[in-house]
Amino acid sequence: MRSVYVGVVLLIWAASAARAQNNRPRPFEIADNSLLVEEAFNQEAGVFQNIFLFRVPREGSGWSVEFTQEWPFRSQRHQISYTVPFSFGDGSFDDVMLNYRLQLRTEDATGPAISPRVSAILPTGSESALRYGAQLNLPMSRQFGDLYVHANAGATIEAVKHPAGEHVTLFSPQLAGSVIWRTLPLVHLMVETVASFPESAAALCCESERTTTWLVSPGVRAARNLGTHQIVLAAAVPIMLSGARGDASFLVYFSYELPFRKAP
Repeated sequence: MRSVYVGVVLLIWAASAARAQNNRPRPFEIADNSLLVEEAFNQEAGVFQNIFLFRVPREGSGWSVEFTQEWPFRSQRHQISYTVPFSFGDGSFDDVMLNYRLQLRTEDATGPAISPRVSAILPTGSESALRYGAQLNLPMSRQFGDLYVHANAGATIEAVKHPAGEHVTLFSPQLAGSVIWRTLPLVHLMVETVASFPESAAALCCESERTTTWLVSPGVRAARNLGTHQIVLAAAVPIMLSGARGDASFLVYFSYELPFRKAP
């Protein structure tokens, strides 16, 4: 945990050191396009987003993808979305997530954007032991000139079937943060870090055990604007600093954002 605190302090220090003198810096041309850390921005009214996140395994097989589609609900204050994970290795779907996010606060000179999310996890996976589950996350985002800092705090609660036949409830908290540097208007360098404390069913009946993992993921993203449409491509290399080695050695991200109705 000490290393996690050090990482968070370094992120805050980097953002403070680059704080712009202007209280109203030029808005970012790319927003809400991170790979691992959630940004606190809902979709604008009349615009929806399609997101593909590919996880390339360390060995040659076992590619997977998560498809997410985000929609504003009546206004930017409310957003609904869903996430469908799919594994190419065995051609199976994993547990689907249904999400709702509230734009509790928009960013201004006095504070960050805040957009809490609540998700229902559905037991749709072909080999899922899940009975039901939920996930909570609190993203906050703040711009400092050409830097954007994002922070997340959340947890996943799952009721699963224990291998011994009983049921157990698992609680898995998670902390995350990122710094994104606008090197060019449509090209950003980014560093994301995630510390997770997953709980899993233990070998002994009806008990659980907790592990700790911490990773840092440097990456880059770039965008192309086509009128009212925007395409974003990104890639990152997750590096495990502690805990079990991750499943992915490379992440590839593709986003297509477009209007579904004409602006008034």
